[in-house]
Amino acid sequence: MSRADQIEARLRAAFTVHELSVRDDSESHRGHAGYQDGGESHFHVMLRSPDFAGQSRIARHRAVHQALGADLVAQIHALALDLDT
Repeated sequence: MSRADQIEARLRAAFTVHELSVRDDSESHRGHAGYQDGGESHFHVMLRSPDFAGQSRIARHRAVHQALGADLVAQIHALALDLDT
């Protein structure tokens, strides 16, 4: 299973998802720090979930990192998060 698939599966398991997209942006970072041949090092995640209601931006980011787990987060060089209700 690809990292993008793992990210999506773990987020769907942890949150009530109204909208979710996981984009591998690795190729646009070729030649930069953290780039890995084959990609799967830089991701952009857009997640809309009512679970974020009343949470600060920091709390939302922490919730996503917790849902992904330390094992998966450690394999990702960059993770851009667009989180809202």
